[in-house]
Amino acid sequence: MSTIDSLYQRFLKYPSISTDTRNIARESIFFALKGDNFDANTFAEKALTSGAVYAVIDNIAYKTSDQCILVPDVLTTLQDLARHHRSQLNIPVIGLTGTNGKTTTKELINTVLSEKYKTFATKGNLNNHIGVPLSVLSITGETEIAVIEMGANHQKEIEFLCGIAQPTHGLITNVGMAHLEGFGGFEGVKKGKAELYAWLKQHHGFAFIHRDNPYLLEMSAAAGLNKVVYYGSESTDAVHGKLLKTDPLIELSWATAKGTYSASVNLTGAYNFENAMAAICIGQFFELSPEQVNAGLSAYQPKNNRSQLTKTESNTVICDFYNANPSSMSAALKNISLLNSRHKTVIIGDMFELGDESAVQHGLIAGEAAALHADELILIGKHFYALKDKYKGTFFHTPEEAGAYLQANPVKNSLVLLKGSRGMALEKLLPLL
Repeated sequence: MSTIDSLYQRFLKYPSISTDTRNIARESIFFALKGDNFDANTFAEKALTSGAVYAVIDNIAYKTSDQCILVPDVLTTLQDLARHHRSQLNIPVIGLTGTNGKTTTKELINTVLSEKYKTFATKGNLNNHIGVPLSVLSITGETEIAVIEMGANHQKEIEFLCGIAQPTHGLITNVGMAHLEGFGGFEGVKKGKAELYAWLKQHHGFAFIHRDNPYLLEMSAAAGLNKVVYYGSESTDAVHGKLLKTDPLIELSWATAKGTYSASVNLTGAYNFENAMAAICIGQFFELSPEQVNAGLSAYQPKNNRSQLTKTESNTVICDFYNANPSSMSAALKNISLLNSRHKTVIIGDMFELGDESAVQHGLIAGEAAALHADELILIGKHFYALKDKYKGTFFHTPEEAGAYLQANPVKNSLVLLKGSRGMALEKLLPLL
């Protein structure tokens, strides 16, 4: 019996994986993954005393008992185990990637499909080379449909993650200006995301495509996809619709050959229309009734600081500080410009991983933000700060400096956009708003 077969038999008996000794699930299997600043092999004994039944390690020095399973490489073993588990599952798996809207779209799809099926969806944004295996290993025998989010910041990563998740259906939300450093520019982004289409073509899977997006049409045509379901604004699309309202939350109408329906979603931003349409299209494909689709849409409650409208004691804040890139930043700025409010405050932070494009892209966004003529414009981070003599606004090196300013100059009775890359940690400012 191979190592993976043997480990899988143990996993079937104890189907819970732990990777952090600060949070060990009882009767779980601990995988001693290495990080940039730690070697979890050193925590194997602690994991076992904390309740794990086995510890998978790759350093023989830490094999203290038969509960320690020695393998050549812990991460590779975790990925191989997930790949093997996936091969035992005979269910639809929807693979989802894209520059913007991945997590929101995943959550919308999950909420909609849950009206009819027992679904599993990636928790949070566990969408990388560690998160995807952990997600796949969380799929149980009761699951009827799974939605697996896949993120990437360089080429061949989506291809690799598809090999683990093995999607039968797939969706690319969009392609935009993000992770330019790793992908090697925008064309590299398109090539990297299109690896999902290549997988679906090779494995006879279905692709859900937003027909209004010319990049997706170009990429799907290049992949030679023949199992395609379109959604968008054209009456020829399987599901077509239009945005009715965006202030403050979105309302839309959508239609199929059988009828026209109205829906509302607890999200702000016209850019979320296409995310909702993707969920509607997938719900229809998997034979949910219009009533079930709309029930799922209305049940969605954003909790991930993406396009999340939050009312504080003093203001209404658009919490969109989970991540940022030029395309999502531009969309957020356009959205606040369209919303009705007597007073508007824009607080934006640096965008990461833009490589040689960073200075240009930050300049474009600073100019776009200045053109909004918001009552107050605050720009935070070293990249924006470098532009303080070129654009109007109040500039700070760090969120801490901006926080001190907001304490001394509180914002009240305003509609506030709070957006920046994850590393900027702009959530620190929310208590001050």
